[in-house]
Amino acid sequence: MNAFKKGDEMDVKVWMYLAYLVVSIGLTVWVARALSRNGLVFLEDVFADQRLANAVNSLLVVGFYLLNLGYVTVAMKDTDPVHTTSQALEELSMKVGLVLLVLGALHFFNVFALGRYRRGRLRQLATHPPISPVGHLPIQPGSRLAGPPEPATGGPTAFPPAQ
Repeated sequence: MNAFKKGDEMDVKVWMYLAYLVVSIGLTVWVARALSRNGLVFLEDVFADQRLANAVNSLLVVGFYLLNLGYVTVAMKDTDPVHTTSQALEELSMKVGLVLLVLGALHFFNVFALGRYRRGRLRQLATHPPISPVGHLPIQPGSRLAGPPEPATGGPTAFPPAQ
């Protein structure tokens, strides 16, 4: 025996959809603003140009909104019937959890890609090797760079005496 009529089932699902949209859009806006505000310093370091960093920051925010809000709207549809408030909350938590996972994955991808770009740029700007040489390798006998062998002195790099 079902305690809900057909109209009540629809009301629960509509309220679930509305709550999903409010929570998802609110989280998306909050995360986008936080990433934009706090990520600008990182982007200025990555690009070493404030104007370029501001432009990239704006483009990243637009892309972030498009991807995440697109996912929110595509993932909103649910074909299973929702009969109770507890079913609606379970479905809502699943949907919001997936939105949070998408937000986290997008954030991780952006930080990873920008970090790789920054490391490459820093490598190009480096004027010396990252580690100073400790010593040198002795020239091997028979190589084109090797001159006439020197008499043996008993040291570890001595060549055998000439015959």
